[in-house]
Amino acid sequence: MAQPPVIEAASREGVGKGAARAARREGFVPGVVYGGGKDPVAINIKHNVLLKALKAGKFLTTLITLKVDGEDNQVICRNVQRDVVKDMPIHTDFLRLSENSQINLMIPVSFENEEECPGLRQGGVLTIVRNEVELKVRASDIPNEITVDLTGLDIGDTVKISDVTLPAGTTTTITDRDFMIANISAPTALAAEEEEEGEELEGEEGLEGEGEEGAEGEAPAEGETPAEE
Repeated sequence: MAQPPVIEAASREGVGKGAARAARREGFVPGVVYGGGKDPVAINIKHNVLLKALKAGKFLTTLITLKVDGEDNQVICRNVQRDVVKDMPIHTDFLRLSENSQINLMIPVSFENEEECPGLRQGGVLTIVRNEVELKVRASDIPNEITVDLTGLDIGDTVKISDVTLPAGTTTTITDRDFMIANISAPTALAAEEEEEGEELEGEEGLEGEGEEGAEGEAPAEGETPAEE
């Protein structure tokens, strides 16, 4: 795993809404660090620093070195509250971790070897059922993604979690079923064509049935008397 990003923070003496509003007026985002067998610490992070980290992506699934007054804390962000109007961060929570801490995280899914997938070469469509999978991971070794190999998959084939090689040291949090990740579905045009063919066959069967009924129920020729039943 890549070296954890470093975010500078300062401890905040005041707590409560008043202190939080004061911090925001001064260009900070208030927050708290908790867990790890230590007391919670109220902190302030510069607004532009936090915003830059958020824009980098995967903020909630990245191990972070949070320097609080110069002291390193290995943390994972558990929540970022945003202003409902401006969509800017207004508060954040961090959980302290040790190297051996086990946590549940949503890990992104990526797909490779599309050029080696017969189903896609034939015009099939990769339908992604899950673009993230929740895994139980070790804090010191959080994977960046789960990779699905599409080599050899044909139209109609599915990819389930049992088909995927998970990163070392990780397990899925869903253990009661073999859930689907993606499938190779038929192209829309082909599916529509097959549906039309099915409708035509049904129509032909209906016409044949009508013809038979017509033959049985023909009107008698002129001058003939209908047979009594």
